[in-house]
This record gives sequence, C-alpha cells and structure tokens, in this order.
Amino acid sequence: MTYTIHQHSHNFSAWAAARAASVVGCRFTVEQGKGLLVSIGLTPDLDCPSKLPEPAQLDRAHRRWRQRIIAKAAIEGWVVTHGVAAKLINVYLKSRFACGVFADNPKVQAIHPPIDSLLLQALARNDLGGMAKFWAQAHKDRWSKFDSATYEKVIQGIRESLNGRPMWEIERFWKGHQ
Repeated sequence: MTYTIHQHSHNFSAWAAARAASVVGCRFTVEQGKGLLVSIGLTPDLDCPSKLPEPAQLDRAHRRWRQRIIAKAAIEGWVVTHGVAAKLINVYLKSRFACGVFADNPKVQAIHPPIDSLLLQALARNDLGGMAKFWAQAHKDRWSKFDSATYEKVIQGIRESLNGRPMWEIERFWKGHQ
C-alpha cells in the first residue's frame, strides 16, 4: 500500500481532532475518534476543498455530521454532545485543509517528523534502512531524553532511510493515529 500525503494528512488530522475533542465526561481514544470521523465521510478520499460542501450548505451538512457522530457514538455506548462532535469535525477540517496545502514544497518535505517511542519501536521492528539496532538503541535512549547529537543522528538516520523522499513519509510507521 502506498502511503500518500492524503493518508498522512487524514491520520494527523484525525489524531489532532480526537485528542482535542476528548474531554472529561466524553473520553474516547484516538482510534475511536478517527472511527467517528470516518463514519461521516471524513476519510483520506476527502482530499481537496472542492469536495467540501458549498459555504451556503455547510451549516446544514455540519448539523447532519454532528447528528451522525452522536448517533454512532450512542451505538458504541458513549455520550457525545454537539459541542464535542463539532470540535472533532472542526479540528479535523482545520488541520486537514488549512495545514496541508504545501506538501510538495521542498522546504515542507524537509521538515523533521515528530519523534516518539511508537515511531522508534516501529522503525526497529521494520528494520528500516537495515538499522534495527540503531532504532532500538534510540528507543532505549528515550526520545524525551535525547541530547542534540542523538536527536540529530536520529533525524539523519530517517533522512538516509527515506533516500530523498519527503520526511513526512516516515510517519507511515507511526501508529499513534490508530
């Protein structure tokens, strides 16, 4: 399966939305939030603003989306309010369309990806670049404890493993969006 910028944008936007919308009294995981979004059609295929409702129709579409999220959540045994459903939708759409329009720009392709234990574990497990031991050691060193040199070695390892492809592509291995 090819990991596209549309899948990448969807995963990040769903993660951001689920984290932002999950509140006391209405807790759900990233995976559950992502499922709610997908259930209303907010998927990787929604890949350009032309596929969004016309401005004059947005309020009506948004209301339907909220109602569908609330109904889907109720089937799962969760109570979701319109406010929570709206935040889930709004953060998703904002991060998906307001933050992802320059993916082909070389400067954007060079941006460092977020590093965390899930990514480092996955890189080791997949022996990315034939560097399983390096990734395992980086995981053991704990990303939150990296000094400058260690961080820069990890970034260089990612860069070399991607062989010129955009840095964001490494996040195909990051499973925090699930």
